[in-house]
Amino acid sequence: MKQQVFNPYLPSYEYIPDGEPHLFNDRVYIYGSHDAFNGKAFCVGDYICYSAPKDDLSDWKFEGVIYQTLQTPGATKKTVMWAPDVTQGTDGRFYLYFFVHGSKGKDNSIHVAVCQTPAGKYEYLGEVKYQDGTPVGQGKDELKSFDPGVFRDEDGKVYLYSGFSPLHRNPFITGKRKPSDKGSMCYRLSQDMLTVEKGPDFIGVPGKKTSLGTGYEGHEFFEASSMRKFNGTYYFIYSSFIGHELCYATSKYPDHGFEFKGTLVSIGDIGLGPKNPQEALNYTGNTHGSILNIADDYYVFYHRQTNLYQYSRQACAEKLTINKDGLFSQAEITSCGLNNGPLKGVGRYEARIACNLNSSVGAKFYWVMQLKLLNRKHPYFTQYGKDREDTPNQHIANFNNGCWCAFKYFDLNNPKSITVSVKGKAAGVLTVSTSKDGQPIAQIGISKTNGKYQDFSCVLKPVVGILPLYFSYKGSGRFDFMSFELKD
Repeated sequence: MKQQVFNPYLPSYEYIPDGEPHLFNDRVYIYGSHDAFNGKAFCVGDYICYSAPKDDLSDWKFEGVIYQTLQTPGATKKTVMWAPDVTQGTDGRFYLYFFVHGSKGKDNSIHVAVCQTPAGKYEYLGEVKYQDGTPVGQGKDELKSFDPGVFRDEDGKVYLYSGFSPLHRNPFITGKRKPSDKGSMCYRLSQDMLTVEKGPDFIGVPGKKTSLGTGYEGHEFFEASSMRKFNGTYYFIYSSFIGHELCYATSKYPDHGFEFKGTLVSIGDIGLGPKNPQEALNYTGNTHGSILNIADDYYVFYHRQTNLYQYSRQACAEKLTINKDGLFSQAEITSCGLNNGPLKGVGRYEARIACNLNSSVGAKFYWVMQLKLLNRKHPYFTQYGKDREDTPNQHIANFNNGCWCAFKYFDLNNPKSITVSVKGKAAGVLTVSTSKDGQPIAQIGISKTNGKYQDFSCVLKPVVGILPLYFSYKGSGRFDFMSFELKD
């Protein structure tokens, strides 16, 4: 029997952002960066991989480390590897494209490693180069390379996408290289998977400085190039300038003619009810991912923020609706993304699967600095030191007066009671309802727990249907929210 699957869909101790989903040999593989809990920089870990059967996206298997940072020539202990991507070459081997920061001399190069299997031990192959042998990114006046996305078309041609387009040069990331103000760049590669046959060409997805009159205004290209092809149409997925959303553009060609089509997902659900970041239903920050197609189903993979800053991000996914015209509707962020339906209306659920989280003063955009230095009113996802599969401890911390969170969705059929597990110095009422400002179906008294988790219970009013659950707190003090349980 298939298990239920939640967001984040990987174990609570895994921090894998920038996830590129690919289907190889009837398994789905996730290739992403590798953050750490309470990491001090982006992507400090080696590349690891998870996979699942295409017909059971709850059964994720840890495939281990597939590539170590120090395998890259010039890498040091301070080198980090940013968002990668993988494709299968015409020779049957699998090629990993990635970008390093903090190496000796070649921070603007795109590197390649190769393996006989999708998630084996990749071996370093070389740098992507022009036909004269110059590595891409190392020529005079070349623009910033970043977040390589790789795509092999049905005719065997291979295309590599890259680019980084902030409004101003950021020396921490761009170094001496100029941003690619005209947006993502495309290179067509030869069958050796390393040599550029054509490019770079701008595909028509502009950055902030060059977007006026293009149709991309407000959703300009920033980073995270990714390409897919469905039903003869090319879909270019990218992270927009405003950071919290994945957008897409389409064309009949892989290297030009792309037109903006919309937002796939916003980690604050901005665009679905909320119109601006100040109204976000969840804490926002950067996100990165792509689309997976399995038979008639489409999913968007992205990442969320934890730990009050952008250095500890976790993998999430939602099911997409594709319309008759081939365009996608924006997905709502949920707690049950890959479950292909609502969660059961009975059982214990960890608070870490909340898809909406907010404070009395709203949500915020996570920058690289810690938000807790700005305002102690904000709740956040975190864990107590090391978290293992046998002893999960990720939770919502700092739940205080005016904070609320939501879990979407459950198939409720009159559960009789609800129990919450919390720890802290608090005195107040935790109200449960099925809409943000709806009538309570439970009001749970919370009191001081003397440093240990304690259960507090309440009878539930009758409730039936596929519905969300909202938890909001009024009272003094603050507490950590570990889980809740619905009982018949």
